[in-house]
Amino acid sequence: MTELLDQTAGGTRAGNRSLSVMDRVREAILGGAVSAGERLNEVQLSKTLSVSRTPVRAALQALAGEGLLDYAPNRGFTVREFPLPAIVDAYDIRAALEGVAVRFAAERGLPATEREIIERALAAGDKLLERGSFEAGDLTIYRDINGDFHDALLAAAGNRMLSEMIRICHHVPVSSTRNIVVFEYHDVRRRHDDHHRIFEAVMAREPWRAEMLMREHVASIKTSLVGHLSERKTYPSTGLGPAEGGP
Repeated sequence: MTELLDQTAGGTRAGNRSLSVMDRVREAILGGAVSAGERLNEVQLSKTLSVSRTPVRAALQALAGEGLLDYAPNRGFTVREFPLPAIVDAYDIRAALEGVAVRFAAERGLPATEREIIERALAAGDKLLERGSFEAGDLTIYRDINGDFHDALLAAAGNRMLSEMIRICHHVPVSSTRNIVVFEYHDVRRRHDDHHRIFEAVMAREPWRAEMLMREHVASIKTSLVGHLSERKTYPSTGLGPAEGGP
């Protein structure tokens, strides 16, 4: 948590500082840097971020309103735990919604800005995978590649309601595009190849093919995740074992 929440520049208004704190804590949760059930200490956060406790408290209250945190008297704020069925549901909904998003993008055409972001993400992924194995720090690189690809396609869809609905799915931390739970080379290779095919379908203005490919892409990630968690007999970011959360 401390490593991810680098010190922020202080603002002149509490509202601005609160937003900065909220963004950083949200990213830590969705990125998997903070575990489910972990208590967030206001004093420690205020020291880490070099802000007073007032914007920290406001940020934590806002994140609780988003459903990412739970609050209990005398215990404070803790990262919310999600059972495996909730994670599976989030992936199923994501598959449908992101499929619609790429269909819209294919129908309307990619704006130059989003096309550049996607091409850069694909090139970075090609470079990352060309070694045939991963090294320390590669997970962070791939997290940005994956997030940029999905975010750019969603932006290209140009639909605010769709964006909000997908954002709700991302509030189940393991389902966020920037929380990479399974980081095995063959899994990432397959996902990145999917990205190329989805991009090609969007550029070819083939909306229904693009939608199908995205649905299959997200569904395959869900299958890989469930298999990985089942093998480990525990579910990171949920705190559940198989008897409580699934097979």
